[in-house]
Amino acid sequence: MELNKLTIKEAGELLREKKITSLELTKACLDRIKSLDKEIQACLCVCADEALAMAIEADKRIAAGEKGELLGIPYLVKDNIMTFGIKTTAASKMLENYVAPYNATAVDRLNKAGAVILGKTNLDEFAHGASTETSAFKITKNPWDLERVPGGSSGGSAAAVAADMCIFALGSDTGGSIRQPASFCGIVGLKTSYGRVSRHGLISMTSSTDTIGCLVKTSEDAALVLQVIAGADKYDATASQTIPDDYLKNLDGGVKGLKVGLPAEYFSDDINPEVRNLIMAQAEILKQAGAEIVNVSLPHTKYSVPAYYIITPCEISSNLARLDGLRYGYFDESAKNLAEIYAKNRGGAFGPEAKRRIMLGTYALSAGYYDAYYKKANKVRMMIARDFDKVFEEVDVLLTPTTPGTAFKIGEKINDPVTMYLEDIFVSSASLAGLPAVVVPTGLINGLPLGAQLIGKTMGEAELLRVAKALNPEQNFAKVKI
Repeated sequence: MELNKLTIKEAGELLREKKITSLELTKACLDRIKSLDKEIQACLCVCADEALAMAIEADKRIAAGEKGELLGIPYLVKDNIMTFGIKTTAASKMLENYVAPYNATAVDRLNKAGAVILGKTNLDEFAHGASTETSAFKITKNPWDLERVPGGSSGGSAAAVAADMCIFALGSDTGGSIRQPASFCGIVGLKTSYGRVSRHGLISMTSSTDTIGCLVKTSEDAALVLQVIAGADKYDATASQTIPDDYLKNLDGGVKGLKVGLPAEYFSDDINPEVRNLIMAQAEILKQAGAEIVNVSLPHTKYSVPAYYIITPCEISSNLARLDGLRYGYFDESAKNLAEIYAKNRGGAFGPEAKRRIMLGTYALSAGYYDAYYKKANKVRMMIARDFDKVFEEVDVLLTPTTPGTAFKIGEKINDPVTMYLEDIFVSSASLAGLPAVVVPTGLINGLPLGAQLIGKTMGEAELLRVAKALNPEQNFAKVKI
């Protein structure tokens, strides 16, 4: 048995039955990372000694009779999520040597549940990107084809899960950063409702759309992780005070009687026919399972990418202003005065995409342009949210494509920012509206995976995951070739 290939559910059952130990499971994942990550480049930091110590402690808790779905389960963490005593770099030279002084709430809850941290995963610098090519340290490869990107910005987490380096991984999703790499890597990716999971300890990108979610092998695994990390948090005023659902209770309830909407704007004549066919095949699966398929419209969808790429740079400009090297972060010793300190610290530490977004945001927020850009983009955002509110009076969930196509080749789009931004065309609107969304594998196009996106009502993760389970993502296709 290859222990690193187990799902959370499978591994948890074996641990509770004492057929395997957390130490054995953790060693299997660490061995896989050691043998494979030289090619994949998914990890920025591997904490082998700490992981083994956590696994030993988990085995003691199991031996003492403690039960828990994530007790003893090894996982990786996207490196823009704080982990106490471990470097948290956000894949930027600015934070290259920054050691987190506390855990993110999501990590803290997983640790208390007995999960085992293996290390930190690569990402686009400060989560700015859709390919994991803007990392200051390395370019992560897609396990299905090492010449292609894994998606971004949670590309390291997605690639690690797809390559069975861990049992699951944490990621962040601001405008598609979990969902797009999940689609490219043939796994399940859950973006939670805004406020469902605390953002405490997540390095801010776009504070009004940032969310923490997970990259996993099955929809049931997504429910198991969410069961632990969801809930209110005294450290995050934006975290919802509503009590989380029991995400496992009706997971196998099926879709009979549910209404599934197909938004016309996501299925225009411009869509790749192969992508359309795979998504429509998923609609047919749900129909055969008893769901009603309904054609709906989200008329302001076409404005989602332009609105997102005004709002996001504006909030990035504000959030990254604190990183000047004076208190922590990169500091250029050659600077002779305050002006040079700012120019050399920020100019030397931020990569091209971070600089581009800072400049765009600063311009859009400046006097004379705030009303024309940021204020207007937020008005459009409200129109997009109202579209969803209206549609969800008719249907329970929406089924859409996730990406315009399969994973593109490394270097193919990195020098064309507009083309790269258009990778978010199917995922940005749900982020602007603060809605939950999950991506499940649907099939292969020319040997590469593609995922379907399900979008749900605010705080509607339980129903969303039930529909995802009905699509049977556990098929895992032919698995990666490596």
